[in-house]
Amino acid sequence: MDTDNQATPPSKESAIYSYAQELGGLEVLSASYHHQNFSRHSHEGYTIGLIDDGAQRFYRTGGNHVAPQGSIILVNADEVHNGHSATEAGWSYRAMYPLPEQFAQISQELGLSQHGAPYFPSPVVHDPKLASQLQLVFNTLAQSDNKLLRETLIYGVLTKLMAQHGKQRLPLDTPTPAQRQVLLVKEFLDDFPSADVSLQDLAKLASLSPCHLVRAFQKQFGFPPHAYQIQARLRFAKSLIRNGNKISHVAQETGFHDQSHLHRHFKKAMGITPGQYAKQLKS
Repeated sequence: MDTDNQATPPSKESAIYSYAQELGGLEVLSASYHHQNFSRHSHEGYTIGLIDDGAQRFYRTGGNHVAPQGSIILVNADEVHNGHSATEAGWSYRAMYPLPEQFAQISQELGLSQHGAPYFPSPVVHDPKLASQLQLVFNTLAQSDNKLLRETLIYGVLTKLMAQHGKQRLPLDTPTPAQRQVLLVKEFLDDFPSADVSLQDLAKLASLSPCHLVRAFQKQFGFPPHAYQIQARLRFAKSLIRNGNKISHVAQETGFHDQSHLHRHFKKAMGITPGQYAKQLKS
């Protein structure tokens, strides 16, 4: 591999996931991509990313955005987004995925908010000081086993993110009966991701027509029910892989047709295969 000082990332796609133990567990990613085109997906945690090289174009909050080198990407938990290169040279970035409850824990401890986890309105943030601190966090997580240092830096950067770029989540208006009915369907898919359920079954659960359910679910959660089910299955698959289950067992338990079906959807959402993800978490 050419190691001269060049801005161009390596041509080979690369994604390395790790799992830090801080805050009860924190997924971390270091990646370089040229041709990866992430499908629209969501994470149960926030995405906090730092563009190290190149630029990324992604969809979030109803529009497309470009994050150049040195900028910070912010995607809220459960928010629909995608991603691909904004330049011919591709892009490299590092990211962490704190859960809402982890943000809420810090927020409560510091008295920053009365409404738990924050909402980040800006998909792309240009904040050199915070970007430098985030870079230090990623470097430390990769290079140091000093628990006190790691925890101190993580708490510091997440606190600054909330204080400088987060907004309070205002209490939601009382949901309408139709919204509550659609929420029942989402909760069912979250609780039973592997269930072989039909649209007619879900429509009966919500006391709505199938056509009405599809439209209302898409409007409320950004996915139609079948696409949201895939997201729920992928989250379940990741948890099973983290617990050491074999990929063949994971595919069967999560409701995918077979390993190749799991492989295809996992790669489109995560940038690597289930087997690669399992191997990285073991290392």
